[in-house]
Amino acid sequence: MEKRRNSFGRIRNTNTSKITHAQEVYASWGLDILIYVIVLNLFVEYVDAIKIDSFSISILTAILLTALIALIKRIEHRIYNFFAEKKGVGFRALGLISVFFILFVSKLFILEVVNLVFGDHVELGHFVEIIALILAMLVARQIVTRIYDRLGIHE
Repeated sequence: MEKRRNSFGRIRNTNTSKITHAQEVYASWGLDILIYVIVLNLFVEYVDAIKIDSFSISILTAILLTALIALIKRIEHRIYNFFAEKKGVGFRALGLISVFFILFVSKLFILEVVNLVFGDHVELGHFVEIIALILAMLVARQIVTRIYDRLGIHE
């Protein structure tokens, strides 16, 4: 049994470490929230239309955005899979139209939910700013995921 020190200096067995689904979800959401806090605060600093009253509120906003994006992704995948299972070009076209409609409407939904929850404490700008913000969050998450995956390949 091989033993190795982890990044915190603790000795662990490398052959017996298994990650549960709950640990994966926890790590994924934790990472998303940290990335979203960074991206949110960079947007607050550099985009005049986006304002958040405090760092604490930006953390809560990141948590809310993480939950909303996860919900929207789930809905989008279910609808896409529903149409993908059907045969015919018409169903495929309806699937693509539905996904794009969800992507469009979801930005307005996110703006409204954030406004309801935080009121005047958070202003995420208008439609263009929210699209740029969410795209930046997703791109940042993708970059971090790719770096993490590459580190696993070379071990």
